[in-house]
Amino acid sequence: MYPEGFRWGVATSAYQIEGAAREDGKGPSIWDTYAHTAGKIKNGDTGDVANDHYHRYREDVALMRALGVDAYRFSIAWPRIFPDGVGGPNPAGVDFYRRLVDELLAAGIEPFPTLYHWDLPQALQDRGGWGSRDTAEAFADYAGFVAQQLGDRVTNFFTMNEFHSFIDIGHRGLETPIQGEIVRIEHAPGLQLPPAELHQARHHAVLAQGLAVQAIHASGSPGVRCGPAENVNTAVPVIETPEHVRAAEIATRELNAPYLTVMLEGRYTDAYLEASGADAPSFTDEDLAAIASPLDFVGINLYRPHSYVVATDDGPGYRELSFSMSHPKMFSPWHLLGPEVMYWGPRHVQALWNPDAIYVTENGCGGADEPDASGAVVDTDRVMFLRNHLTHLARATSEGIPVAGSFLWSFMDNFEWSDGFDTRFGLFHVDFESQKRTPKTSADYYREVIIHNAVM
Repeated sequence: MYPEGFRWGVATSAYQIEGAAREDGKGPSIWDTYAHTAGKIKNGDTGDVANDHYHRYREDVALMRALGVDAYRFSIAWPRIFPDGVGGPNPAGVDFYRRLVDELLAAGIEPFPTLYHWDLPQALQDRGGWGSRDTAEAFADYAGFVAQQLGDRVTNFFTMNEFHSFIDIGHRGLETPIQGEIVRIEHAPGLQLPPAELHQARHHAVLAQGLAVQAIHASGSPGVRCGPAENVNTAVPVIETPEHVRAAEIATRELNAPYLTVMLEGRYTDAYLEASGADAPSFTDEDLAAIASPLDFVGINLYRPHSYVVATDDGPGYRELSFSMSHPKMFSPWHLLGPEVMYWGPRHVQALWNPDAIYVTENGCGGADEPDASGAVVDTDRVMFLRNHLTHLARATSEGIPVAGSFLWSFMDNFEWSDGFDTRFGLFHVDFESQKRTPKTSADYYREVIIHNAVM
């Protein structure tokens, strides 16, 4: 069983589902540009139409209601609100999110908007993007404006999603050895920054988060709450003994040094600055104070452990272990299986930083889900994945770790970034030709979990 009042939700993001890429005054984002760059996305797919959620949001909210969720994490497209990132707002964009929020509230579903899920206005990218401090200030202005416009309807805002993904993978790319192969991932804007510029872009992103927290709290909306949604790099102790657990905590703190650690401690770790050397970011004490603006909650995305670790008597006090060649994985090549992350992620965050509340803002797995001859979509792999992950999350809540809710990624199949429409993460199968939504076996499973507030 989970605690009374535990939030059961689903999650999506704007570029991945909305479509309407050039409708009602929306400006282009870096993902509009990147997806239309030859060779960047599988099959030449784009999010121009995606799930057509912009026009079908009422149908989609009805599906959520039938699923039984009581919370929905979606993202607001910055260029739909401010087509150029700054300047005058776009009334049609504001009105769309008001209508979506009203539809959710009428269905008994609490909205949890994310203000930035990677779709930077292209106009800001043209002026330096996250390499410019001006972008951090523009984001704060945007965040404060949205809180003013929706704060009468929305209590909880997630500021930014997965700093490492949109900064490191978007501005350097990521090459990871997975079972003897190198898996490379790239995101928009698809840059290759030198180390000093990358570190500075990281700093501007966390500064944007801190300034946005200040702007949201100053928006005049009573009771509004906010926090980030970060893909926390979680170290799992290979054996659960006190010395290995402590080693995993130390590792988790250092593995998150550029983002979550500085946000929650107000300083960059000594090891991070030493390793960065002359390439370390430039910052002021005022920057660090803004970055450490008090959070109301911390969101963490949990897909897999970053690594398994053991304690050592030298160096940093831990050693990361390589994943074995036969370690099980899910459909995505990067997705090594490690359901323990749903326990150790929240536990480490609580032990290291003691936030008031934690949300699992994303957890899920991709698949190759297609209807069978009867039209059913039987995704036994996802049911297995969820049952195991939710069991470990139940352990965390049973021990008093303040996890307030979990948002499953994803509500429905969508545009999966560089994989296009090939990889499916949804509880609902989407035929992208007809836009027909079909519940998968995992949707039936998740509905029972919600009904019973327990792993089934």
